[in-house]
Amino acid sequence: MSTEDDGPLRAVALGGGHGLQATLSALRRITTDVTAVVTVADDGGSSGRLRRELGLLPPGDLRKALAALSDDGCRLWSEVFEHRFGGNGALAGHAVGNLVLAGLLEVLGDPVAVLDHACRLLGVRGRVLPMSTMPLDMEGDVVGLDEDPTAVRTIRGQVAVASTPGRVKQVRLYSTNGRRGAPTACPEAVRAVHEADVVLLGPGSWFTSVLPHLLVPELHEALVTTSARRVVVLNLVPQPGETAGFSPEQHLDVLSQHAPELRVDSVLADVDSVPTPDRLRAAATALGARTLLDRVAAPATPGRHDPEALAASLEAALERRTDRWR
Repeated sequence: MSTEDDGPLRAVALGGGHGLQATLSALRRITTDVTAVVTVADDGGSSGRLRRELGLLPPGDLRKALAALSDDGCRLWSEVFEHRFGGNGALAGHAVGNLVLAGLLEVLGDPVAVLDHACRLLGVRGRVLPMSTMPLDMEGDVVGLDEDPTAVRTIRGQVAVASTPGRVKQVRLYSTNGRRGAPTACPEAVRAVHEADVVLLGPGSWFTSVLPHLLVPELHEALVTTSARRVVVLNLVPQPGETAGFSPEQHLDVLSQHAPELRVDSVLADVDSVPTPDRLRAAATALGARTLLDRVAAPATPGRHDPEALAASLEAALERRTDRWR
């Protein structure tokens, strides 16, 4: 797909983890100019260990985005990046790509330069950027953790928020500087959002991968003011923990609560995951968006999007079409 001046469509996808991988896998079927803007608040697993031990950006979500955009001719390097060590030693649980990125960060110091080098190694024609060049801390307000179901408790850490048995009401981000300062956006990520033709939010862990981008002031402002078309891709199923029991329209309500000024052009959802389409359409209309219901789930992998189907639906959304039934 090309823009009116015959250049490739400039697409920016914001998120983290498997949800961002799904979006990137679809976008690379549409255009060669894809920029991933990735969350950097992970404090669990291999990423959390490297972050705590070395004081570096958590590399896991960045690694996944690189692998999703890697060229087919670099499949081996992509597989190596995703390979995770087994056993019980010091390397157990670490992904090779996490260690490579950590080494590059220690040698080069500049996360943007590190990711640009990794893109060349993996044949990525687009770009992978962190939403901030400093690791961030997350905290969330959660209800349902005490005998009083309305009592609000604050929990800290991305993993804690993502896995809470309570119901998340709101999340916040802070810089890792000991002073709980406001997070600072990566300038290149802000520029990419401003210069994009289309910007995508979701799918993914709603409170810990999607909403965080709206909690970084410069990115928030860029998402509100960009002239790009803004597309929200909803999850196929609620995520145990942070969005358990959420309806599709509740995801949009939470989005609006965290960014009241944000307007959206299209909301894309799988038709089989929306029990009350009229309610979703009403919530989308409140954001200024058209709703596109389609079949985008991978039949063989429950809870995951099919890249080919998602790519076709994204093209339909960019053409301002509504429900597609295949």
